[in-house]
Amino acid sequence: MGQTAETTRRVAGVELPAPGSYTVDTAHSTVDVVARHLMVTKVRGHFAKFSGTVTIAEVPEESSVTATIDAASFTSSDERRDGHVRSADFLDVEHYPTITFESTRLVPGKGAEFQLEGNLTVHGITKPITLDCEYLGISSHPHMGTRAGLSASTEIDRFDFGVAFNAALETGGLIVSRNVRIELEVQLVAPQQ
Repeated sequence: MGQTAETTRRVAGVELPAPGSYTVDTAHSTVDVVARHLMVTKVRGHFAKFSGTVTIAEVPEESSVTATIDAASFTSSDERRDGHVRSADFLDVEHYPTITFESTRLVPGKGAEFQLEGNLTVHGITKPITLDCEYLGISSHPHMGTRAGLSASTEIDRFDFGVAFNAALETGGLIVSRNVRIELEVQLVAPQQ
């Protein structure tokens, strides 16, 4: 089933979702983090519990995003590592149970690409970040309704957020990299018509 005039509009040559408040479909979305371990391999983890709302405005640049992540839902397929990441050495989920993001500005790019600026709060510390985003399109399904998709990524210095546990290696570098990559794959559910 294709899109209808009510679910899409064309702006600057790109077919965009109609204005409205879209919710993140957590069953079809992912929030991943990637860090280097011993400076030689990338280790990937993800957060299993999160929620978010994307408010698409009539003028796309006025759109906004809010998201909340359950910090204790971090998992990397290794129970010992997961426990350590959740501990006071890293996320300290007992004292800081949520990670939040609130957008402040959307900057159009080329075609379906854009940047989303906003405030990320981790470990009780709020810092501005910029997400590099790509709008992936919109689709309608008779049972699932209208859906839109996007990918986003950024890299943060975890020390900026007070997540500074580490140990130096004899060969130089750190056990866990300061820089952590955040990768998002997001499917949005359109408001009911």
